[in-house]
Amino acid sequence: MSRHAPFGIVAQSRFDGERFHDQPATLLIEEGRVADLALGDQAVDLAARGLVVERAPFLMPGLVEAHAHLFLHGAELDGKIRAAHQKAPVEDLLGAAKGHAQATLKAGITLVRDAGDKFGVNDAMRDLARHPASGYPAIRSPGLGLKRPNRYGAFMARDVETDEAIEPMVAEIAKTADDIKVILTGIIDFAKGAVTDLPQFDAPAATRIAQAARAAGKPTFAHCSGEKGLRVACEAGFDSIEHGFFMNRESLTRMADKGIAWVPTFSPVHFQWARPEVVGWPEETVAHLRRILDGHTQMVGEAAKLGVALVAGSDAGSQGVPHGQALIDELFHFLEAGLGLAAVLASATAVPRRLWKVAPAGPVKGGRFDAVALAQSPTHDARALRQPLAVWREGVRG
Repeated sequence: MSRHAPFGIVAQSRFDGERFHDQPATLLIEEGRVADLALGDQAVDLAARGLVVERAPFLMPGLVEAHAHLFLHGAELDGKIRAAHQKAPVEDLLGAAKGHAQATLKAGITLVRDAGDKFGVNDAMRDLARHPASGYPAIRSPGLGLKRPNRYGAFMARDVETDEAIEPMVAEIAKTADDIKVILTGIIDFAKGAVTDLPQFDAPAATRIAQAARAAGKPTFAHCSGEKGLRVACEAGFDSIEHGFFMNRESLTRMADKGIAWVPTFSPVHFQWARPEVVGWPEETVAHLRRILDGHTQMVGEAAKLGVALVAGSDAGSQGVPHGQALIDELFHFLEAGLGLAAVLASATAVPRRLWKVAPAGPVKGGRFDAVALAQSPTHDARALRQPLAVWREGVRG
């Protein structure tokens, strides 16, 4: 269907990004936006105008995946194959990213924030996805993130060797990046059940990064886990903390006060716990993983109570975290943390769009028609989220 051909949709119920509406509504879609929305079933009137009219048992905004690595094969479990993939030619990495982006759109996700790669695949995919008829979701790219030399993150970031290099490097990245990615800490040592290394940037350096990004008009997101790293991230005032394992109430309180969002990314750690035989984890490590997940679940619930902006992101591309499907898994983790369904869906629709200053989307008058149709309302059965009937990006059916 052409983006420019107007059409109508009759939705029996819908979610607008914040709340549910049970009454039928008729939407007129023109030029990729909701030109009109009327309550009640007005399909006959639209048909009389010669417009195609579709019906949707349930309609909601297109989902947002806030943290993914499009070039990585999340469904691939073999560590050797995964390592070899990162050494493949760039055209192979780009081909993988194309397939992952297509799977992402089919899952109902119409906007993805890539979380960085050193190969330029994320920038290339952003360009390929600019047109809504591309078959891909819209893509945000940070290009390369920032890290310290000889520290974690070489596959997605460039080295900042001195503090004096921060401002010019951020200014350079900001010329083409949608967001500024910071590798603040390393990864979890699962065998020890802790983050064992110190933050890559101290508080003054991290603050300089945040301020430089703000001066360039770019939001920041920080790869960060562990108490020490969280303390630095909060002091620096990054716009979002990604992962955030070993979160604590003190950090959550500071995040709420400063308006720092949290993308908890349950899925990679959950996979390590659910499939320990893939890596060969012993029982002691599995117990560490369970403890980490339980604490994470508790803190996500606390974050919701304190008013921290929670954003859904799966870290798709990580081992055992397939693109598309994993974001839906993430929503179920939020439900397990005690969030209400409206808050869960908002975390993957209205909240990230608002934080990133992206136009509202979905079944709202004047909004961009990025939308998903489901066979039934997820208020009846949340599993309906796993099988979308149709997906539109700016009025183009994916």
